[in-house]
Amino acid sequence: MIQEANPYQILTMSNSKGIEMTVTNLGARVMTFLVPDKNGKKLDIVLGFDTPKEYLTSPEPFFGTAVGRYGNRIAKGKFELDGQTYSLALNNGPNSLHGGPGGFHNVIWFVEEADNSHIVFTHFSEDGEEGFPGNLNVKMTYYLTEDNEFKITYEAETDKATPINLTHHSFFNLNGAGNGDILGHELQLIANEYTPVDSTLIPLGSNEAVAGTPFDFTKAKTIGRDINQENQQIKFGGGFDHNWVLDKKEEGRLELAATAFCPESGIEMEVFTTEPGIQFYAGNFLDGKAKGKNGVAYEYRSAFCLETQHFPDSPNQPNFPSTILRPGEKYEQTCIYKFGIK
Repeated sequence: MIQEANPYQILTMSNSKGIEMTVTNLGARVMTFLVPDKNGKKLDIVLGFDTPKEYLTSPEPFFGTAVGRYGNRIAKGKFELDGQTYSLALNNGPNSLHGGPGGFHNVIWFVEEADNSHIVFTHFSEDGEEGFPGNLNVKMTYYLTEDNEFKITYEAETDKATPINLTHHSFFNLNGAGNGDILGHELQLIANEYTPVDSTLIPLGSNEAVAGTPFDFTKAKTIGRDINQENQQIKFGGGFDHNWVLDKKEEGRLELAATAFCPESGIEMEVFTTEPGIQFYAGNFLDGKAKGKNGVAYEYRSAFCLETQHFPDSPNQPNFPSTILRPGEKYEQTCIYKFGIK
């Protein structure tokens, strides 16, 4: 079902297991995500706002959104490609973040088709948009399945070589949005390495083993257990805000990347991806200034993000998997957030 409030649309999906979603064409954002807890009570597990236009003035611009052309950071907003230097808009200190201020989070996506189980979004990103080269056609499909999966498929084609790194940026609290912090949530990441960063959160260029560091989530542990440890990387991120290098059995295959669990609600979320990395962000920059649904303030560390992705700053990092899409090639990736009760 589509409710039109020009130029914004609100779309709904639901399944027979009691999961319901509302999505807006502004940034292809997930506005609400209702999941039954262990007692059958429906909890809205994503941070956001009551109306689409509130997202445009939020102190946190990325609640629930699609991210592009380039998810995560590009150092100094510059990269060189085929002998030409490109300059991007800066919106994160000295760096470009999530495609710049006019990135995919702030565009009106075209709704190609929609029903109770899927929504097809498309966007035409013009050559030069936010400084990126090439006319880029993007198709993104959201599915809500009977297996309690929120599945996202991404496709893109370009007429000029361009970096592309699309991702999804819901802020999750599996005990309900605005209902306390997420430090007691348990998290496991299928990753033996992560990418250390400098003080502006740009990767240093090499991977580091998580063993013996606060970044070891190879076995499930609470998010809060090591988040305040005396550690230079923790200081740089204000907590966890880093890219983990997934232990992929096969490049490009859809595999389990992460599992999050809230003991209070009993809700478990598994994340599957075809991508080589995942950004785990623990809500370190939430500060209560964003007043969300029903006027609830979103406080410090009251949500987490698990963004499936290629690595940050890859256009400037020759050791990282390439994010360059060329004419004649097709960009494809899949991400699944799957829900259950544990």
